[in-house]
Amino acid sequence: MVDPLIDVQNITKHFGSVIALGGVSIQVKSGEVHCLLGDNGAGKSTLIKTLAGVHKPTSGEILMEGQPVYFNSPREALDAGIATVYQDLAMIPLMSITRNFFMGREIQKGIWPFKSFDTHKADQIAREEMKKIGIDVREPDQATGTLSGGERQSLAIARAVYFGAKLLILDEPTSALGVAQTTMVLKYTHMVRQKGLGVIFITHNVRHAMAVGDKFTVLNRGKTLGTYAKGEIVMDELQNMMAGGKTLEDLSKELGDEIATV
Repeated sequence: MVDPLIDVQNITKHFGSVIALGGVSIQVKSGEVHCLLGDNGAGKSTLIKTLAGVHKPTSGEILMEGQPVYFNSPREALDAGIATVYQDLAMIPLMSITRNFFMGREIQKGIWPFKSFDTHKADQIAREEMKKIGIDVREPDQATGTLSGGERQSLAIARAVYFGAKLLILDEPTSALGVAQTTMVLKYTHMVRQKGLGVIFITHNVRHAMAVGDKFTVLNRGKTLGTYAKGEIVMDELQNMMAGGKTLEDLSKELGDEIATV
């Protein structure tokens, strides 16, 4: 039996007296999109920051390909193959596409102490990698801020894939995008899965999760409410779990009763 790419076992995280994670367990396999759903404050961000090396867990264990891993920094997590694309994308809009693509991992030419950034080679690689996911960048030296939101997400994904990510964590990648750009990001997420990467797709949009996900885990107040494979749960059930059971149904009935009495 092949070990999961990432196996989170009963992770807890305390900030003083505040329990942000109260024992969360998830598994992600290679070539699988695992959607992590939950309302604001559910613990999604704390969990991904723990996986990304930003936070150290209070207790629990993280296994990567069957081996325990402990990250003291985001760089250690990145070197292990865990790449996180945050909501703000961690890009500098005024810098070029190429510079953002290679930020922190610059290609150099020449001999020390006369080394410099190899702009020509970097431009060529950035153009080729973006083209692989369907975006034709004619001028890699153009400012990243000139790209659409979907294209910037795709740039971040292409960068992670190029630098050898095994697990790609996408933090609310479609939250601020229009319909066409959302479709673009979901399409590229599917392409990443086909390349054999594991993907954790964080979202509060059940429709987007259902479009691309293989498995779904719902968090509520730092705890796992359940994990389901595609076909084991329908969209309305997921939505109700995220809303705290029948909260939305009760509200709808309450409002309907009020209208009826007017």
